[in-house]
This record gives sequence, C-alpha cells and structure tokens, in this order.
Amino acid sequence: MQADDRDGRPDPDEPARPDHRPGRPGETRDGSRPVRGRGGSGWKFGPASTRRAVILALVVCALALSVAVPLRNYLGQRSELAEMQQQQQRLREQVDELERRKAELQDPAQVEAEARRRLRYVHPGETPYIVQLPEASPPPTPTPTPGEAPPDPGAGTER
Repeated sequence: MQADDRDGRPDPDEPARPDHRPGRPGETRDGSRPVRGRGGSGWKFGPASTRRAVILALVVCALALSVAVPLRNYLGQRSELAEMQQQQQRLREQVDELERRKAELQDPAQVEAEARRRLRYVHPGETPYIVQLPEASPPPTPTPTPGEAPPDPGAGTER
C-alpha cells in the first residue's frame, strides 16, 4: 500500500521502502505511478476508465435527448404566442374601428348621407340625375382608302 497516510506522515504499521522517493517524475500526489503502455509512448487506460467514459457519454446523450423535445416545444410555443399576440392586437384595432363606425352611425344625419351616397335615395320632390361619363376609348385609327398605303405606326416620331 502507501507508506504515507492521508495527513502526510508515514504509516507506522508498514515497513519503509528504501527506493520510494516522493518527488520522482511521473508520480501522482498519492505517491503511486500511472501505468504506462508499451514502449512508454502513452498512458494506458484500464478497462474501468473506458467503461466510465462510455457510461458518461450515454448519460450525456440521454440528457441531451430528454431536453431536446421539451426545448423544441417551448420554442415553438413562444413563436406561436408572439403570433397570437400580434393577431390579438390587430383584432383590438379592428374592434376599435368598428366601435367608432357604430358611433358615427348613431347620428341620423350620417345615416341619411350614407343612404343618399350608397343607395341613391332622394327626398320626396327631389329629381335625381345620374350622369354617366363616356368610357375613355382609344382614338380611332384612320382606315386607308383604296389605293393609299396604310399609315406607318412609327411615322411622326423622331429618333
């Protein structure tokens, strides 16, 4: 075992080892030396540390997967909430506009003006006149008389 216990003093029950020098290169704090691989080129990890690394990787993956779905749901609901708040604001503005229009239509003069404008109502004894303007039609094209050449569409324009 170790020649030193936890407080740094030698254990009286163990014999002292003459070749044990606590400051040698490569020694860990507890005085033990790590196991080296063949040729001293790298540190050799035992099967227990590999198992621990695999278990740790599995735990990290499980945590990531268990957090991913709720996080995706949370972010989706946040964007949906923002859309709903915008829609709610638009609907409030629409309600305000309709309430303003309702208040306008409480006035009998406004109702009469709307009836005259939209439904073309008139008071008894009034003569309604409807003026229809001619539609804007393109200017007539001159028809060539027999023996004349048709007019050049580009004539009269300079380049």
